[in-house]
Amino acid sequence: MKKMFVLLGSMVLLASLVAGSCFAVASDSPDIKAIKEHGVLRVGVKVDVPKFGYRDPKTDKIDGFEVDIAKAIAQKILGKKSKIDLQAVNAKTRGPLLDNGEVDLVIATFTITDERKKSYNFSDPYFTDGVGLLVKKAAKIKSLKDLNGKKIGVAQSSTSQKAVQDEADKLGIKVDFLSYATYPEIKAALDSGRVDCFSVDASILNGYLDKSTMILPDRFSPQNYGVASKKGNDGLAQIVNETINQMKSSGQIDKFIKKWKLK
Repeated sequence: MKKMFVLLGSMVLLASLVAGSCFAVASDSPDIKAIKEHGVLRVGVKVDVPKFGYRDPKTDKIDGFEVDIAKAIAQKILGKKSKIDLQAVNAKTRGPLLDNGEVDLVIATFTITDERKKSYNFSDPYFTDGVGLLVKKAAKIKSLKDLNGKKIGVAQSSTSQKAVQDEADKLGIKVDFLSYATYPEIKAALDSGRVDCFSVDASILNGYLDKSTMILPDRFSPQNYGVASKKGNDGLAQIVNETINQMKSSGQIDKFIKKWKLK
């Protein structure tokens, strides 16, 4: 029994030494050295998604769940959570900004897909959601089936359109899509009657819910959000993934979810 405890203790010690060694190697990688030379971690975040990433028009401050994650990663790499440069992105711009090196990371309700993993490094998921449908209460729409022949507003380059289209095909109904650059534009289109439904991940829709609208119970295609970095920046990707998993195992991610009332 004593030998078993000694063996287990040795294995735990070895695992921690390996993890520490991997972190040291990642910290010495060229991409991490470049961030340290800049003195800030440049992160693309949403500024139009309440609770995830939102710019307060009164204070011009950007805050939210994903901003808190960005701060935790900055703390890990640079020693201070304040050492971040937040840049506004949307579904269409977040990829190009990573490609051209204007941001180091994108933490912006970026759904992990096999296709996207060919272009970017993704961390393990930090949040899972499903595509939802926001409609006007006065329209008396109860489910996706009631949207047969109607228009659905979606964000450009998002995964929502495919998720809804796949479900519509299963139901044998026809829906049309109109794409917009930002979520406020889709909400304005819904309010004005240019579209009959606003579709995106349900947690995002919660930020646009008002007295005149409702979120239908339908949920499609679970969406796993991950932190994205540029291919080749493998040291950064490793540190980010370690940080995300440490936050998950310590309960910090759950605390952030509770703080922002996401579930």
